[in-house]
Amino acid sequence: MISYKPLYETMYKKDITEYALIYKHGLSANTIHRIKQGKPITTKTLDILCFILECNVSDIIEYIEE
Repeated sequence: MISYKPLYETMYKKDITEYALIYKHGLSANTIHRIKQGKPITTKTLDILCFILECNVSDIIEYIEE
């Protein structure tokens, strides 16, 4: 299972809100909704998040064995 928990920890450390991701950086509200629901996102979205947050993929997602 993929977890987005590291994303929210990274956002907190970088002081970036969901609102900023949507309105300042142009991520769609649907993408944020998908992340909140634990649904898949594209590698392009991962790339965008890494660019915005200036971090690595491991700072956004993690794999958890079920």
